[in-house]
Amino acid sequence: MQVNIGSLDRLLRIVAGLALIGLSLFGVIGWWGWLGLILVVTGFIRFCPGYWLLKINTGKRR
Repeated sequence: MQVNIGSLDRLLRIVAGLALIGLSLFGVIGWWGWLGLILVVTGFIRFCPGYWLLKINTGKRR
């Protein structure tokens, strides 16, 4: 897997994912808030399959 997520994108994914999970835990939003796990995982591994399919790269170019 090649890194295709940059630093800012990574930070935003992790924060948004944790926010969705937190809102779901407190019952503010439904079960779909657990989809925030996808954002958290892709933020930590720095690879997004959707970006790969669309040939998007927000990371540093070599």
